[in-house]
Amino acid sequence: MLAWLLVAGVNTVVEKAIAIPTETETTQNSPVKGDIIPSSPSPVDPMAQVTSVSQLKDVQPSDWAFGALQSLVERYGCIAGYPDSNYRGNRALTRYEFAAGVNACLDRINELIATATNDLLKPQDLTILQRLQEEFAAELGTLRGRVDSLEVRTAEIAANQFSTTTKLSGLLIVGLQGRTNNRGDVNPRDGQKDTDDGGTNINVISLAQLYLTSQITPRSYLFTGLLAGRGGTTPRFTNSVSRNDVLLGYEFPTDSLIVSDLNLHWLVTDKLAVMVGTEGVSMPAAFRGPNRVESAATGPLSYFAQRNPILNTGYGHGGIAIDWQFAKRASLQAIYTSYQPGNPGQGSGLFDGNTTTGVQLLLTPTDTIDLSLYYVNNYSSDGCLLTFVGDECLTAVNSTTGRSAPLQTNAVGATVTWQISKSISAGAWGGYTKSYIPGQPGNVETTNYMVFLNFPDLFAKGNLGGIYVGQPPKITSSNLPVGNNVPDFINSGLGRAGGQPGTTTQIEAFYRFQLNDNISITPGIIHILQPGHTPDSDSVTIGILRSTFTF
Repeated sequence: MLAWLLVAGVNTVVEKAIAIPTETETTQNSPVKGDIIPSSPSPVDPMAQVTSVSQLKDVQPSDWAFGALQSLVERYGCIAGYPDSNYRGNRALTRYEFAAGVNACLDRINELIATATNDLLKPQDLTILQRLQEEFAAELGTLRGRVDSLEVRTAEIAANQFSTTTKLSGLLIVGLQGRTNNRGDVNPRDGQKDTDDGGTNINVISLAQLYLTSQITPRSYLFTGLLAGRGGTTPRFTNSVSRNDVLLGYEFPTDSLIVSDLNLHWLVTDKLAVMVGTEGVSMPAAFRGPNRVESAATGPLSYFAQRNPILNTGYGHGGIAIDWQFAKRASLQAIYTSYQPGNPGQGSGLFDGNTTTGVQLLLTPTDTIDLSLYYVNNYSSDGCLLTFVGDECLTAVNSTTGRSAPLQTNAVGATVTWQISKSISAGAWGGYTKSYIPGQPGNVETTNYMVFLNFPDLFAKGNLGGIYVGQPPKITSSNLPVGNNVPDFINSGLGRAGGQPGTTTQIEAFYRFQLNDNISITPGIIHILQPGHTPDSDSVTIGILRSTFTF
């Protein structure tokens, strides 16, 4: 019986050590969106000695091991149960529990031998025990070797791992793309296509990012990001009309390696998380995106197709954000962020200069529908919203001072997605902004929209197709003081009241080939009608081949 216990116990320990985690184990120990951090496992309950197998409520006479348990309990008294009178026979055995059980059995046998209790310990039992030891000697030796091998491998992993508290991850995007040449009606905009844009010969854009996620406590971690990018879709018209018409999601040229993220995440309660930091505290990072394929690395190709441009307002760097799951299917995110939190100069800093306050209500009324409603308030010291899409600079540059007037902006928007089936989802967003110069009459208004279709697992599992059609932010009306209105400033240089004369429409289609868990290739095409909301400018077409490696 003792040998049977030894073999069963050691085998259970080895199988547990090399087993693949079950779905339940994986779910319980995986962070959710980087905000939910698993708590430390609870300690094992203390065990208590039992004197009869009938004391174990979850052991029945029909169980295959009932006879063995009855013998070990009633003859040798070396089986322990839990305080709730359960044995939990299907639960994996820890090494501590195994050691405690074997020690109890050995102590009991030594006691029986010392007292020579013939009724309980018989010579034939010792003979059977010796025979079992000899018969299973090979198996025990194999198990011992497996345990030793596991210990060696564990020690090697511990010695060579990156860190016991920090996880390293990252991505590399390399894009091959080229733009068509076209002619544009710009400065002054008089209905004549008089400016040539030579387009872009086939060129390469790259973006590399490294992330360090450092566990501080079981409910908090520090997130650090490093970024370096090269290349762009330039040349394009060198004016405010079309400088943002063809901007790719991974187009982020830097002079050198920069710190893109430096923020602390803290799970205050099971339903409330806080993010605070000096870099990377922005609405795209703090707000949950209802478009489930949103990603410059693996989702749509253009910057405009990632999300509603309103959610890019202010391009925040440092600040604070919260995420509150106040109901099963409803959450609230809020943020306050600054574009230059570390600059103490006038028009900069945490509370001066370009600052943004935003709030988002995210609802999931059914498993297939996501709806988000958001409001954003922004103060810009130079009249630029820093969305880098469409009309983002809403006050004209004064020719005398060389500066543009500041703006206070209120923006609202909504995004909805519908998972029609496993292989198709549809969505749309719309946004509206209204801005004014503090202390001055008049305002400037913009609108934008996008409709899209996503095709998950198109032709093969892991692949993704997408079609996106939308209008980037457009000044629909502007009646700021004369000299400040952008549309007429481009037309005549006078800056009188009025809106944009045309409407830009962007059409984007892509297909992502998922080669394996880490590598994907995405060819796509973007076609833009009336770039710069100018009816007399030629269309722009860009072809893209994006490759992405993540780890």
